[in-house]
Amino acid sequence: MKNLRKVTLLFSALLMIFFLGACGKKDKAANIAQRTEQTKTVTWGVKADTRLFGLMNIKTGQIEGFDVDMAKALTKKMYGKDAKVKLVQTTAKTKIPLLKNQNIDAVIAAMTITPERRKIVEFSQPYFAAGQSLLVPDNSTIKNVHDLNKKGMVVLAVKGTTAVANIHKFAPKAKVLEFDDYGQAFTALKSGQGQAMSTDNGILAGIASENPGYQVVGGNFTNEPYGIAVDKGQTQMIKRIDKALDELKADGTYDKLIQKWFGNVKGFDVKGAGER
Repeated sequence: MKNLRKVTLLFSALLMIFFLGACGKKDKAANIAQRTEQTKTVTWGVKADTRLFGLMNIKTGQIEGFDVDMAKALTKKMYGKDAKVKLVQTTAKTKIPLLKNQNIDAVIAAMTITPERRKIVEFSQPYFAAGQSLLVPDNSTIKNVHDLNKKGMVVLAVKGTTAVANIHKFAPKAKVLEFDDYGQAFTALKSGQGQAMSTDNGILAGIASENPGYQVVGGNFTNEPYGIAVDKGQTQMIKRIDKALDELKADGTYDKLIQKWFGNVKGFDVKGAGER
């Protein structure tokens, strides 16, 4: 009887710990929008290795880019001109764990909206009309992906990306050479190993911005927009972000930031970047 009482007490204690822990997590999650409003501070996960979106400036030690400026503008819209922004460097592997652990409040890091990701995070409306495009030399006769659908055409892409499958789909007669990273793929383009390089328009814009003699062509032949992410269940926070994004578009701030970062990229569709 004594052992049964001990087991019962132990079971009850474990249930109480589980219940309190679950409630604590729920309350903590439910309070992110309220907490950021109270502190007037939003902690954003951003990239620090992607030109034009988020790149570390080694001279200033600051992360700079379109995503960074958007994070700052959104925070001011949500919580006023005195609101503060904290930036945390993220990668493809760390951004969702950081959200789940609540080390950051939101992610704005050239993150593609996908059905798989929607299962574990909440997405804002699209804030950048990303999609697969082409990078070619200025003197190229290639104007769109259909021009590559010929025998003898070679397209350069990165292993493990959707770019490879998309080229096979839209230009099945072309050969695809795969590389480990974008730097290697672009080096191959410069050395004449292929007629075009293909990946997201935003990434290609970043490469073109620092390499005169190359341009983005053909617009987007896939639709893979970027969204701002918060943890699953953070509907109040995502509503605030969406509202602030609408306001930035309405008052012209969004267009100014698009122009600032992408306006000088040869061949890039600045107007189309903000469409959704």
